Amino acid sequence: MIYKDDPALVRSFLEDTSNIRTGHTPGVFFPETADDVAQLFAKRPAEVKRFVVAGNGTGTTGGRIPFGDHVIAMQKLDAIGAPLPCGDGTAIMTVGAGALLEDIQKKAEQSGWIYPPDPTEKLCFIGSTIANNSSGARTYKYGPTRKYIRRIRVVLPSGDVLDLPRSACIAGENGRFRLELPLAGKLEFERPRYSMPRTSKHNAGYYSAPGMDLVDLFIGSEGTLGVIVEADLGLLPAPEKIISCIVHFRNVDDIFLFVDKARKKENGVGPRALELFDANALDFLRAVYPDTPEGSAGAIFFEQETTSSNEDDMLDAWLELMESCNAMTDESWVALDPDEQRAMTAFRHELPVQVNEWLASQSETKISTDMAVPHGAFPELFRFYRDVCEQHGFRYIVFGHIGDSHVHLNILPSSHEEFVTAKTLYEGFVDKAIVLGGTLSAEHGIGKLKSGYLVRMFGEEGVAEMLRIKKIFDPKLLLNIGNLIPEEYCRTEP
Repeated sequence: MIYKDDPALVRSFLEDTSNIRTGHTPGVFFPETADDVAQLFAKRPAEVKRFVVAGNGTGTTGGRIPFGDHVIAMQKLDAIGAPLPCGDGTAIMTVGAGALLEDIQKKAEQSGWIYPPDPTEKLCFIGSTIANNSSGARTYKYGPTRKYIRRIRVVLPSGDVLDLPRSACIAGENGRFRLELPLAGKLEFERPRYSMPRTSKHNAGYYSAPGMDLVDLFIGSEGTLGVIVEADLGLLPAPEKIISCIVHFRNVDDIFLFVDKARKKENGVGPRALELFDANALDFLRAVYPDTPEGSAGAIFFEQETTSSNEDDMLDAWLELMESCNAMTDESWVALDPDEQRAMTAFRHELPVQVNEWLASQSETKISTDMAVPHGAFPELFRFYRDVCEQHGFRYIVFGHIGDSHVHLNILPSSHEEFVTAKTLYEGFVDKAIVLGGTLSAEHGIGKLKSGYLVRMFGEEGVAEMLRIKKIFDPKLLLNIGNLIPEEYCRTEP
């Protein structure tokens, strides 16, 4: 175990992309093995009161930022095993929690496999993506991280090391789990007693479902129940070929119609990604890509996996679908080869670059949403975002995962007054999504930044349920206090 308290080094653990700037810590532990983490918990020095687990600083919600807690930094747990075929058309790869997603994807692809979850940020630690149930563009077809975790190894605050394969511990008919651990002893408890939203993506609070696997309680728990140190990832065969396209439309209703038909797989299409760029997002991109067509009310990026034998048929099917929805077909961009697809990826990733450059010239940070709603409610949420922003004269963009009815509204304040107004209106966006049956967070999680909103979604009883679950695994409240569960609910001193 390595421990450092040098102020220059410590400073790098006091920030992520949330713009929280008030963190502080006495020092940072760098475990090199799972046993290091277990010993740190089991033989905790008297001066160490609480811990926060640090990913690679790519999170948006302040989850890794300490407020007097000691930091557990995961980067030395970075092993990546070779893909091992399972004989059923899939493979498993064993990885340490501090391995970079980018390195994992490259190693899988070198052997002809893909790790389907595809978060946009490639420099995140895989352990953080599991703790956050991360997702990305391919989640539309493949689902989020949860579906591809075959085993986790997690160190509990008691010092127990729990090696947990899928199906090893399932909630019984009464919804109860039973565990026998060397240090914590017998743990018997009921799964969280609340309902989950009926959205295709949800990442706010502990998972709960009849007959659930205990693995799924840890996935998306944001490091509040234990420290994930290792995992087995499920891999799938890489597709032979891919069609990528950015298709433009002259009005928003045609965009909604196109997405609806694509979801229903009309004409035999089967997209693996459906992403939105609204007109304002395209305006930002036009500064770097002047060929972006004028008069576009928005664009959809889609991907379709194909083979050499069906590529032409799939192109015809998509073209027919585009024309049935009045797409600006002649102005759209189709990419069939890897070089052109890399150029299209660069186009998509240029949007946050342009937004950040604009924000750098301003005095305030953006206000960003992460809500998702059931498909039928999405047009209403989209129009609510647009109408509120237009009413207040904000500069804003809407983009993201429209296939899952999950887009990001970014309000870009040009003054402190606009920032304060937008911050106040954020509560209205949360309430609107919840009224429509949606979720407060679909992919970025809650962290410290959004924990205060959790009670709006689950009520006092729901948050109390989360605290009940946390105390099963962390009765002294040692780990990631303030993440997910609002800190005021965690008053017990360790």
